[in-house]
Amino acid sequence: MNLKIIYALVLTILPISELRFGLPVALSYAMDEGVPIALVFSLVVFLNILLVFFVFYFLDRIHSFLLNIKIYRKFFEFYLRRLQRRIDKFEARYSSQGFLALALFVAVPLPGTGAWSGCLVAWLLGLERKKSLLAISIGVAVAGILILVGTLGAFRFF
Repeated sequence: MNLKIIYALVLTILPISELRFGLPVALSYAMDEGVPIALVFSLVVFLNILLVFFVFYFLDRIHSFLLNIKIYRKFFEFYLRRLQRRIDKFEARYSSQGFLALALFVAVPLPGTGAWSGCLVAWLLGLERKKSLLAISIGVAVAGILILVGTLGAFRFF
């Protein structure tokens, strides 16, 4: 297996980069190696959606234990401080429209608004889990489509 696709998959599961960085790298691999774009796109989006289950499990089960570790606590507090302003805006504007708002929050193809952040927002606000999973999955799929179109357009331009 090519290192480029492994790099793309690792980027896809990391909290800051997610599929926003992983998908363009994976698409570059697909175009270089002649792998069907639909296959690579599906793999990256599926991996990012699968990540949602892990993040919720982590937040529900492992997070409280890890808060006792100083390095983890500092990282989590740093990440939460960065995200808090977005969470406050989200809650103030969209509290009655949680499902749609959460899907749109995740769908915005910018760093810090992906599946990891969507899970954290849903978890902190106590949103219903099944609806949150669906909203985040829809958001990931929409973000993936936007990034796919943008990346393919950029590749054709250059």
